Amino acid sequence: MSAPRLSRRLVLEEAQRVPDGAGGHGLTWVAVGMLWGLIEAGAGRERAGEFVTLSSVGYQITVRAAPPGAPSRPKPEQRFREGARVFRITAVTEMEPDGRYLTCFAQEEVLA
Repeated sequence: MSAPRLSRRLVLEEAQRVPDGAGGHGLTWVAVGMLWGLIEAGAGRERAGEFVTLSSVGYQITVRAAPPGAPSRPKPEQRFREGARVFRITAVTEMEPDGRYLTCFAQEEVLA
């Protein structure tokens, strides 16, 4: 198997709770690293809501592997950002048996 061409600069982000000043909290996204990746689109779908249509496309994003527990290893509930585009990570697995690359299954959701 040849090495994937990791040519897209992706920022790995994680949600963190922050005080809202009224005794509660909100969520903010904080960059935890930068990775180079390969983004491949999967099938798309569309859901109609009451006032909006939500389009969803599945993606497989390949990045270099990092050891389990390392801050640079993507995990579900995190997301990749590429400019204004955001890819929510739903699952992560090794791409091949020797574990040099990871495949991140992600969703890009866009309001239409």
